[in-house]
Amino acid sequence: MGNNKNNKKVIKMKTPFESNNFVHTKKIRVILLVTLIILAILIVRIGYIQFIQGTELREMAYNQQTINQIISPKRGNIYDSNGKALAISAQVDTITINPAKIVKGNDEETTKLKETVAKGLSEIFELDYNEVLEKVSSKSQVETIIKKVEREKVEKLKTWMSDNDISIGINIDEDSKRYYPYESVASNVIGFCGGDNQGLSGIESKWDSVLTGTPGKIVSSKGSDQQEIPNAEETYISAENGSDLTLTIDLNIQTIVEKYLKKAVDNNNCKKGGNVIVMNPKNGDIMAMACYPNYNLNSPYTPNDAAYNSLSAEEKSEYLYKMWSNKSVAETYEPGSVFKIITSAVALEENITTTDKAGDFYCKGYEEFADSSQDQPVKIKCWRDYNPHGSQDLRHALMNSCNPAFMQLGKRIGASTLYKYYDAFGLFNSTNSGLYGEQSSIFQDLSSVGPVELATMSFGQRLNVTPLQMITAVACIANDGVLMKPRIVKQVTNTDTGTVSELPSTEVRQVISKQTAENVKSIMESVVSPEGTGRHAAVDGYSIGGKTGTSEPISTKQEEGYVASYVAISPVEDTQVVLLLTLYDPPKNNHQGGQLAGPVVSQMLSEILPYLNVPSDNDKTSASSNNLIIVPDVRNKTVAEAKKVLESAGFKTKVYIKGDENNLLVVNQTPKPGAYLSKNSIIIINSEDNNITTSVAVPNLIGMSASQATETLKAKNLNINIEGTGIVISQEYDKDEQVPEGTIIKVNLKQKLTDAH
Repeated sequence: MGNNKNNKKVIKMKTPFESNNFVHTKKIRVILLVTLIILAILIVRIGYIQFIQGTELREMAYNQQTINQIISPKRGNIYDSNGKALAISAQVDTITINPAKIVKGNDEETTKLKETVAKGLSEIFELDYNEVLEKVSSKSQVETIIKKVEREKVEKLKTWMSDNDISIGINIDEDSKRYYPYESVASNVIGFCGGDNQGLSGIESKWDSVLTGTPGKIVSSKGSDQQEIPNAEETYISAENGSDLTLTIDLNIQTIVEKYLKKAVDNNNCKKGGNVIVMNPKNGDIMAMACYPNYNLNSPYTPNDAAYNSLSAEEKSEYLYKMWSNKSVAETYEPGSVFKIITSAVALEENITTTDKAGDFYCKGYEEFADSSQDQPVKIKCWRDYNPHGSQDLRHALMNSCNPAFMQLGKRIGASTLYKYYDAFGLFNSTNSGLYGEQSSIFQDLSSVGPVELATMSFGQRLNVTPLQMITAVACIANDGVLMKPRIVKQVTNTDTGTVSELPSTEVRQVISKQTAENVKSIMESVVSPEGTGRHAAVDGYSIGGKTGTSEPISTKQEEGYVASYVAISPVEDTQVVLLLTLYDPPKNNHQGGQLAGPVVSQMLSEILPYLNVPSDNDKTSASSNNLIIVPDVRNKTVAEAKKVLESAGFKTKVYIKGDENNLLVVNQTPKPGAYLSKNSIIIINSEDNNITTSVAVPNLIGMSASQATETLKAKNLNINIEGTGIVISQEYDKDEQVPEGTIIKVNLKQKLTDAH
């Protein structure tokens, strides 16, 4: 009974039990899963930040916490072979401002100060006031006002800052500006730099990594306000200055060839200009390399033709690149008959002919060749088809520049043998001279060389080489058959340590025998004889070997014009100089290499050879008969040493200097070394600090005796070269013509005739 009573108190529930004090198991699983996913994402993100972005973020943090002040290295100088500066870096400054530091008491005073600063900067540096004010008022940390400021204006700025009691906010940072003392001389070789001192053309570009150096920096700390923390530790990393380059170019020879090249192009109306290379065959040194028209290195974007202004933007850009390019290496040309020297060398080396085998060739005015592309045989004429050369040996074939003879010779040699020697002479590859923009040759594939191609190739047409490739091959013959690699840089000087690294001359290979080379030089000398086509390049007193070149455009490209050229070697027996002159697009009525280029080569060599102290047969004879004294070379000696050497030799001296004779070097002397003068003649010396030329008017010497003419010239610090006896009947320079002090005036004397009785 009792149990039933208790059971009656039990209440049965019809709905499920729910409680807020417990979490459903399913929800727990979801929450746990979400938590794990979030945790995994965080781990991945942390790993990504740590390992992937770590370096970048550390760098960003470093940049936010540090101030890096770049220390610009000084760009290396460029010198000629005698130590004359061709490119130097003058000290200039860059003016920057910190707008946030140009402040004063209140906003009104700050605005007034900024206006004052903008006005001062714009007036000193001749800038637009509104543009400067915009920079002074900007929110930037640093604004550049002007770059490459000359020292004179920097001093004005310093005075202005002092007068206006401004000491912060305007920064004067040391910088450098590229400067070229000789302006347009060797411009296409040297090249120029951009505003950031990076080489953009020529040696400046090709050797930029050597000249530039490595920037340094000063590292200091800054706070969250981006301002430098006072007294914080600084790290100083010094700049490594660029190295100096010494070129093989000789400024004196460069000046000589540029003078005559300009005259040749202008006087003969060569529409596409010209170029000339002078090389030492013994070591491959390029002693001079010039193009004309050239340009001023200090203003390289100034065109040398008024027609520039009428060009489109694209044409202007193309024009400038053309103006800057170095034709000697950047453009190819058809060498024409100059190439006959190579054909001759191959034939002699292969024993296909000899220099003087009579009747070996016959010129009837033309040669005919079968051509599969044409129905009729191709007739290739001799330049003198109106009066054929007839029977000839190799010497006379080269003297006459006879095309048929060389076509016959090419056929005997064969294309494969010719190509073997072309390769050996370096004509298939760039010379790797170290010059900017150097290109290589254009030859047909050997497999496509047929009878016509072989014929034209034998006398230098329908193939293209650079002038540097051509002169290098000729220099190989002049150097006893040994090919040398052309060299333009001979020395690199570390300006920080003073260490000098020589870039040695490089012998490539022996291409032909010494005997073959001597034979080729012998027939080249015959070319310059009075009977040869190259006679106009003769220089009195010197042995000259040469070859003319005239190439004509193909019928479909008449606009390219003719190319007149001349290559010369001297002296023939022991060659010191090889010179190649090329003139582009001369007039049709005057385009022959011998007549057009030959006289110019003669003018160049008549000054280059005495300058190099190459003995002249005339000088030797004249000196021995007249007791003349040779002028020694005193350049690069101190002024004191030079005076002692000259006076000991029997000369008088006149010196232009500003400073101590024991410290200053002689950079120029008149007359040049190698000239022959009588005792007590005067030598003018110029030092590096005062390289000026003082001119005097030549007096009228006609009718004077030798002694009278000598004394008259001596009074004007001029020297005399006497030929003959009696009274002066002619003089080299006209009356009142201006010449430099020390110049040698050549006079001709003749006995005065009396009436017969």
